Amino acid sequence: MTERGNKKTLIGLVASDKMEKTVVVEVTRKMKHPMYHKYIQRRKRYHAHDEENDCRTGDRVMIEECRPLSAKKRWRIKQVLERAV
Repeated sequence: MTERGNKKTLIGLVASDKMEKTVVVEVTRKMKHPMYHKYIQRRKRYHAHDEENDCRTGDRVMIEECRPLSAKKRWRIKQVLERAV
């Protein structure tokens, strides 16, 4: 299989694992407010494909973008960085 360029990767926490082969990953990033110049947190949730169903709520994972797998899934689990206690 040939590479098709660089794929975006994000790191976040698994917020939900209640679906089959799908997890919801919450990615938190900090941005500077344009007017007040304070750092604020922004969160976004992504549906990611988990083929082996091995991710659990609270795991820290790396996701990468891929082709559309369903109506909402455009990401897949690349690596589990840290397991939840």
